[in-house]
Amino acid sequence: MSERFSEREVVTTVTRLTRGRLLRFVEAEFIRPMKGQEGYVFTRVDIARLELLCDLSDDLDLDDAAIDIILLLLDQLHAARKDLDNVLQAVDALPEDVRRHLVSEFKQR
Repeated sequence: MSERFSEREVVTTVTRLTRGRLLRFVEAEFIRPMKGQEGYVFTRVDIARLELLCDLSDDLDLDDAAIDIILLLLDQLHAARKDLDNVLQAVDALPEDVRRHLVSEFKQR
């Protein structure tokens, strides 16, 4: 999962993306790529986010303010899912009797 992509590779991969549009998304901080010696360096997650940005911009005709709100909410959702996963891993590490007690408590609520 450590693949890295240049600006040119990203523009080729995300077909609705131009270099100018890519730089606009970076300047708006909708995407935060790493900075390499020869320009920005992107990950697969960045590419997926750029696809989403094109969908929001083109298909839904959303402006930057609306896109910013949607990205904020999506980022919060991803953080909440990560937190929940951490809680579930912590619960899995507990002794069986404690886990049973927790499950019982959750069912009562």
